[in-house]
Amino acid sequence: MRAPYGLYILDNCLTCPVREEHLFCNLSVQAGQRLNEIKSTAVYPKGAMLFIEGQQPRGVFVLCAGKAKLSTSSREGKTIITKLSESGDVLGLNAVVSNRPYEVTAEMMEPGQANFIPRESLLQFLKDNGEVALRVAQQLSLNYYTAYEEIRTLGLTSSPSEKFAKLLLSWSTKSPQSDGSSQVKLTLTHEEIAEIIGTTRETVSRLFSDFKKKQLLQLKGSTLVIRNRPALEKIVQS
Repeated sequence: MRAPYGLYILDNCLTCPVREEHLFCNLSVQAGQRLNEIKSTAVYPKGAMLFIEGQQPRGVFVLCAGKAKLSTSSREGKTIITKLSESGDVLGLNAVVSNRPYEVTAEMMEPGQANFIPRESLLQFLKDNGEVALRVAQQLSLNYYTAYEEIRTLGLTSSPSEKFAKLLLSWSTKSPQSDGSSQVKLTLTHEEIAEIIGTTRETVSRLFSDFKKKQLLQLKGSTLVIRNRPALEKIVQS
C-alpha cells in the first residue's frame, strides 16, 4: 500500500518482505497474528517526535522503515544523541517494561513507518508468549551493555579525535568494500555528530578537515568514504 513520502506501508508483520532477526520479527504464526491485532501502523514525517524524554510510557514503537535518533538533554540545554535507530528497532522498551518515564526523546530523522503497541497490550502479549518475553529480556540486557559502552566512550575516551575515529569505525562495519574502504550515506549534520560524541560542532568540523588531510576519509556529496580503517583503529588504540 503506497503512502506519502514514497513509502510502502508494511501493515502485516506475517507477510513483511524485510523480516530479519529483530525483536518482533520471525515470531511464531500465533504470536505474529496476535502482534498484528494489538499494533497500529502510522507514517511519520522527518522531525516527528514519537515520544519525549520524561513523558509517561504509553507504549513502544517498532520502527519498520526510516531512521530515528534517540537523545537526552540536560537542564542547561546540552543534548547527547544516545543511539541512531534503524528498521527493526523497538523504541521505548525500557520505559514501558519498568513503568518509568521515557529516558530519551525519539525523533524521526527521515520519513518512515512505525508500529505502535500500547503498554498494557504489550505486557499482556509478553505474559501470553514466553518466546517473546525471552527475546525482550535479551534485548533489555543488550540495551544495558550498549549504554555501558556509550558511557565508557564519553567518559573514558581522552580526546575528540579518538571518539570521532571510534564513531567512523562503527559506521565502517556496515558497508565494507573490496578495497578495504567503506561508504556511508551521511544524513547527520555536524551538530548531530557533535551530540553523539559529546563535543562541539566547531570541533567536529575541524576533525573532518583534519581527517580528510590525513586521507582517512573523503566526502563525495552526501556520501562519506572511510578510506583507512587500520589508521582509525590505531587512533582508538592510542
